[in-house]
Amino acid sequence: MTLPRFHLAFPVRDLEEARAFYGGLLGCPEGRSSPDWIDFDFYGHQIVAHLSPDEGGHQSTSAVDGEDVPVRHFGAILTLPQWEEMAAKLKAANTTFVIEPQIRFKGEPGEQATLFFLDPSGNALEFKAFADDAMVFAK
Repeated sequence: MTLPRFHLAFPVRDLEEARAFYGGLLGCPEGRSSPDWIDFDFYGHQIVAHLSPDEGGHQSTSAVDGEDVPVRHFGAILTLPQWEEMAAKLKAANTTFVIEPQIRFKGEPGEQATLFFLDPSGNALEFKAFADDAMVFAK
């Protein structure tokens, strides 16, 4: 079964900064663009960075498994090897993590590798992976 792709539009303070971050560091191919926005292929999904300098950044957190998770965030569920590669790439780039790479819900349904960091505009991203994909929606 082919899953539908999602579309997410989000604010950034500077398009060149977003291009370097999403296209360069994260390796997301660039699609269409204008002076006010850039499309990126985010693991087969369309994300659009819209120039809106005063709107970016995360403000609220919620407690999840002992961590303060940014309420507003987006990201991708990777395979465990992809997640490990992403964590190593971000560490090599001296990324400041909001939540360091770790295993959350260890030994429980939904156990997952996770990490959180901010883009240059302060938007929070989470990358996660499950050893067993059947656990993505486990209760």
